[in-house]
Amino acid sequence: MLDLNTEFGRKVKRRLKNEQEIWLTTTDAHGTPQPRPVWFHWDGETFLIYSESHAHKLKHIAKHPTVALHFNSGNADADVVVFIGTAALAPDAPPAYQHKQYFQKYRAGIQDLKMTPEAFSARWSVPLRITPKKLRGW
Repeated sequence: MLDLNTEFGRKVKRRLKNEQEIWLTTTDAHGTPQPRPVWFHWDGETFLIYSESHAHKLKHIAKHPTVALHFNSGNADADVVVFIGTAALAPDAPPAYQHKQYFQKYRAGIQDLKMTPEAFSARWSVPLRITPKKLRGW
């Protein structure tokens, strides 16, 4: 379990609550890091993301389940935050539109995509759970 009660941890908690995207980095078959921005839900212990069923990240995770997650850190107010953890399929997770917190967070984004909640959930139908093991940053 990560210690989010330090000064840095409290900053991380704010970002976990307020950020819309986090970068997920997987490793391909050649050992090359493959970063991509994803939407996420933080439940206090794990990240939940939804993937398209044909996405390369699913193949990467099947072979190399260790992943990294990080927030954008381009402006002066943004701390560097990097999580290292393990990703796995989460077949117990509901479809995105039935996950209350996830859907509330991304309702406007789904509308911006001009998709219904059901269509979004059908396209991004594979839930992944990432369990962070390490946190670093400043």
